[in-house]
Amino acid sequence: MRLNYRMNGQSGLRMDLFEQSTRNDRLTPLAERMRPRTLDDFVGQEHLLGPGKLLRQLIETDQLTSAIFWGPPGTGKTTLGHLIARRTQSRFTFFSAVMGNLKQVREIMAEARTQRAHHQRKTLLFVDEIHRFNKAQQDAFLPAVENGDIILIGATTENPSFEINSALLSRSRVFVLEALNPNAIRALVDRALNSADGLAASKLTITPEAMDFLTEKSAGDARIALGALENAALAEAGPVINLLLMEEALQARALSYDKGGDEHYNVISAFIKSLRGSDPDAAVYWLARMLEAGEEPLFIVRRMVIFASEDIGNADPRALQMAIASQQAVHFVGMPEARISLAQAVTYLATAPKSNASYVAIGKALAEVRKSGALPVPKHLRNAPTSLMKSLDYGKGYQYAHDFAAAVSDQQHLPDCLAGQQYYQPTDRGYEKLIGERLEHLKQLRNKS
Repeated sequence: MRLNYRMNGQSGLRMDLFEQSTRNDRLTPLAERMRPRTLDDFVGQEHLLGPGKLLRQLIETDQLTSAIFWGPPGTGKTTLGHLIARRTQSRFTFFSAVMGNLKQVREIMAEARTQRAHHQRKTLLFVDEIHRFNKAQQDAFLPAVENGDIILIGATTENPSFEINSALLSRSRVFVLEALNPNAIRALVDRALNSADGLAASKLTITPEAMDFLTEKSAGDARIALGALENAALAEAGPVINLLLMEEALQARALSYDKGGDEHYNVISAFIKSLRGSDPDAAVYWLARMLEAGEEPLFIVRRMVIFASEDIGNADPRALQMAIASQQAVHFVGMPEARISLAQAVTYLATAPKSNASYVAIGKALAEVRKSGALPVPKHLRNAPTSLMKSLDYGKGYQYAHDFAAAVSDQQHLPDCLAGQQYYQPTDRGYEKLIGERLEHLKQLRNKS
């Protein structure tokens, strides 16, 4: 099978010769040499490429239609492009949105039209880093996709909902690749150490501590893991890669932080207590400790959202908005840039006025419910959509607030036996001081009415 393989403006290379040249060239990065040659060799993404999974079937049967591969760096998007190139009967063209330009895209489209018109042959175009083209530039692909000249496969690290032209997105199936788990990284490292295309000739071994550190700090990115392994191998520090060497290779230190152990809970406890103690410097420090140790950012954000309601509440209602916004930033921007949004939210929460009145209120109300059970709803608060309900006095005597001055009546809303109970007692801090003043004003209005 002869494929047109476009890279850096060159095309017409045979795929087998291309692979042979890269695998035999020791100047080629280890991550490139270790690209799998078959789907069976692919590590990770079992939800897409496991036995019987849709994407695997589409690739194996050469029935893949236009698609977007979305996932973090080093999860196999470009590798899938290589594997698709080996399986497809279509003319395969690789294009990098980082290296290429619109002039080259138009040339590819023109050649695709010629191939289809004169040779009845479709072009499968793999566009790496497609988000590097803005949405207007992406329009160049649309006519060829619509008329069937090309099957477009776009690879991106950015959310397609925001970065991909909506017309292209509507004509493509999105496949979401996930960060590789530690077991997958471990399997890739073992393969590289024992493969003739990898480091087998060096007869290197890696200590368990170094392996654990590598799988943790590579953050699910195969390219980072293999690059660090190659750096350690090139150091020629002996036949064993230990933790110290791996730290140097990754340019990172192994922090004492086990995400499943005591230190995990110690650090998050220190983080929350620093926020509660209105100490932004300490809060940012513990945030940095967690991020540097590889803590899942969404775990941190979940605790911040809880904190915003539990420890700040209505003393500053914007605190909850800020915490939710940081969650959206983590999703939209991703790490490492989202660390800035996290730091902004953390410093805001730390310096906001504090109140646990809402937290105490729900605790009191739940205790009441568990004590007194399901007390009947007062009849005047019940809806009466049927004549039977009206005959039973459902809704009778209900006072519609807007019929009263200042939209306030002295109507009772609690069950009779709980009349006068107060569960929410606002503090005199921040915005909650205004809420307390408002409640006192409402009380006076009810007394007058």
